[in-house]
Amino acid sequence: MIDTSTTYGLIPRPTRAESLEGEFVLDAHTRISAPAGLAGVARWLQGALRPATGLPLDTAPAFESTDSPTATNTVSLSVATDLPAESYRLTVGTDGIVAEGGDAAGVFYAGQALLQLLPASIFRRSRMPGVRWTVPASQIQDGPRFGWRGAMLDVARHFMPKHDVLRFIDLIAMHRLNVLHLHLTDDQGWRIEIKRYPRLATVGGWRSESQVGAGPEAGTDGRPHGGYYTQDDIREIVAYAAERFVTVVPEIESPGHVQAAIAAYPELGVSGEPLDVFTRWGINPTVLRVDDDTVEFFTHVLDEVLELFPSAYIGVGGDECPKQQWQGDPATQERMRGLGLTDEDQLQSWFITRLNDHLGARGRRLYGWDEILEGGLAPGAVVASWRGLTGAITAARAGHDVVVCPDDGVYLDYRQSDAPDEPIPVGLVLTVQDVYNFHPVPAELTAEEARHVLGGQANIWTEHMDSPRTVDFFAFPRLCAVSEALWGAPDRDFTDFSRRLELHLARLDAIGVEYHRADGPLPWQARPGVQGRPRTREERAAQIAEMTANISG
Repeated sequence: MIDTSTTYGLIPRPTRAESLEGEFVLDAHTRISAPAGLAGVARWLQGALRPATGLPLDTAPAFESTDSPTATNTVSLSVATDLPAESYRLTVGTDGIVAEGGDAAGVFYAGQALLQLLPASIFRRSRMPGVRWTVPASQIQDGPRFGWRGAMLDVARHFMPKHDVLRFIDLIAMHRLNVLHLHLTDDQGWRIEIKRYPRLATVGGWRSESQVGAGPEAGTDGRPHGGYYTQDDIREIVAYAAERFVTVVPEIESPGHVQAAIAAYPELGVSGEPLDVFTRWGINPTVLRVDDDTVEFFTHVLDEVLELFPSAYIGVGGDECPKQQWQGDPATQERMRGLGLTDEDQLQSWFITRLNDHLGARGRRLYGWDEILEGGLAPGAVVASWRGLTGAITAARAGHDVVVCPDDGVYLDYRQSDAPDEPIPVGLVLTVQDVYNFHPVPAELTAEEARHVLGGQANIWTEHMDSPRTVDFFAFPRLCAVSEALWGAPDRDFTDFSRRLELHLARLDAIGVEYHRADGPLPWQARPGVQGRPRTREERAAQIAEMTANISG
């Protein structure tokens, strides 16, 4: 038997894949058969296969014979009761294909595997004459290790137009990722329409210019930047993602990273003075005024968010909140005394807990960065552990669920090599192999504690990504490695992955993904003369240890 996963470059690598004799050929008579419950998957598969093949691929009623699982010249979709949720089994014979899943998501992933078995031209969006649309006879069975397989996309620092967000959803779904964590608000922009507070988008949604490069000496471009999603845009994004079994988890930052909100409504700030939307990168000392009116404002915002996003998890940020304004403000200090709080970490915890209570009463769970552990964690909150693994270990040991996304493993804005032509090099060097070696479950956890690890995600911060083309360059092919780290077993082989990736890159070429090549950036992908902020792994480890000292227990 030939290992089909290696021969045909399947990513992520399936648990079991073997080749059989012969091949199946898509032709003008091939049909797609599915029961009513899989009609959406059938429509998606039809839409994926038709453009490049030019074939009609009409749908047909589900094949119901108990004598054979396959109707002749048919791609048959079905749910198999012996498979777990999200798992799939794809059987390709010479006279038909059976795509089975433990649920509709599993059938969808079988369809994604089928696309990868076809010539890479299947990913082009118009008819490709002269291609023989063959699928090697094979059987593949697989299922995911983790339920949370995500990518965080920052659309606040640089706005991504809706059609590019939809394309990004297609790309992560292709790689069996099932969560899009959408970072919608920050100091530099507010990207979602809130009808009760329209100035959040119309004022907070644009800035006068943007910093170019990293560090305090970096200049600005003098060019306004902005954009936001209407509520109808959000509904479209969420529905499009759901059709591809991707859950969109929104994030509304607080109580730090909020200058865009304060620019729209100055009364939210500690001083109450008017401010512009922030034009610099980095940690901003401007934070929210923490009182009942501010809590009410943000719960009203969250109520509109809940109507748009059915996700069980709602992000509220909680990261990188400097405490200097609170320390120097008499009203804040009086408020703390009235609440019986002894330090500003407890004040942040009080604020986050109010949001947690509001979300919990509406059947949702608060999702925040690991700083929400400081000062005490709100009951039921889920922690995104980004400052190494300390947050994951601390939260899991305390019985809290965790999404693991350490910056030294899966921050895809970090430089991809130490070559001098890497554009705006920041942070550590994170090669494809470094990312491939990401293991979401900390070794320090017991088996019982490890059950709190929901999974992991890659984070794509866009301070230095001013276009979707640049997001492509930083995200791929490292996101391919993330997908395999989150999907499959912990014992992995990078040499084998590299062989499969060579074949997979042809698919990304067909789609038009402008990925980082192994020999470095193309001339137009470099940013000569724009300074970065590189760090060694040792420097970053020391910084993280200091940052997490108050949650390490």
